Amino acid sequence: MGENVTIKELITELNLKNYTPEIDTESIIIKHPEINRPALQLAGFFDHFDSERVQVLGNVENAYIETIDEETKKKTYDKLLSYKVPCVLYARGIKPDEDMLSYCLHYGVPCLGTEKSTTYLTAEIIRWLNVKLAPVISIHGVLVDVYGEGVLITGDSGIGKSEAALELVKRGHRLVSDDVVEIRKVSQQTLVGTAPDITKHFIELRGIGIIDVKALFGVLSVKDTQSIDLVIQLEDWVQNKDYDRLGLEDNYIEYLGNKVVCHVLPVRPGRNLAIIVETAAVNHRQKMMGYNAAQELYNRVQANIAGKN
Repeated sequence: MGENVTIKELITELNLKNYTPEIDTESIIIKHPEINRPALQLAGFFDHFDSERVQVLGNVENAYIETIDEETKKKTYDKLLSYKVPCVLYARGIKPDEDMLSYCLHYGVPCLGTEKSTTYLTAEIIRWLNVKLAPVISIHGVLVDVYGEGVLITGDSGIGKSEAALELVKRGHRLVSDDVVEIRKVSQQTLVGTAPDITKHFIELRGIGIIDVKALFGVLSVKDTQSIDLVIQLEDWVQNKDYDRLGLEDNYIEYLGNKVVCHVLPVRPGRNLAIIVETAAVNHRQKMMGYNAAQELYNRVQANIAGKN
């Protein structure tokens, strides 16, 4: 699974106001990427309560709170916060009342606030938490942004992945990660790759050592995250192996249950890997836009045969 996310990180990411600074927000972990608006709970209905989610209160919840009497309100707060929810977050600049703050301190639940609208706030929290809490794996490879396409280059150690990445950077493309790529599944269709913090922006070249791509080629040569759109598997050239020469059908590789188009690229002296990877990325984008060169050639051949008959 993805990394742990603390309330302190949430506060920093969304620039939230902390009404309960006495509570240690670094020790409270968010486990669920969704949020809950506790309108039903404030009305006294706690069946199927999503207590592990961030609790967001907006105008609707606050308007209801103002209609109930003091004693009912205290009982409602007491029951809501007794579930030890990760935090209570007020949107639209609404300030928590003294009773809410008192029960938050009693149960150790952080009480936060923001000027942002409820809709915008919930969308931002869900988007951010989906990335942070996404399932993650680490693989051996190189990830490069080539014309906006995320190309993951894999293959045995020493086959030339880093050299190809360096050539791509010199041709104006952007390095995301060398050697180790952390892959996160942020949706059923999307995989996102990042570099571990310790190796970010570095490339290892055998015979030279470690180079800092950002320092050598500038900030435009690197990127922190990139969706993975295409996989290039490098392997040693085998003389009698039947390699795909048309590309009529795509082959796929699977990471975390998501399929990604994959090309096996044989390596031999004299082949410019960077240009081939570049061309593969452009060709992949063209296919996504509805044009398949292999299919076009096949159609021409078929039309030519039909014309002769």
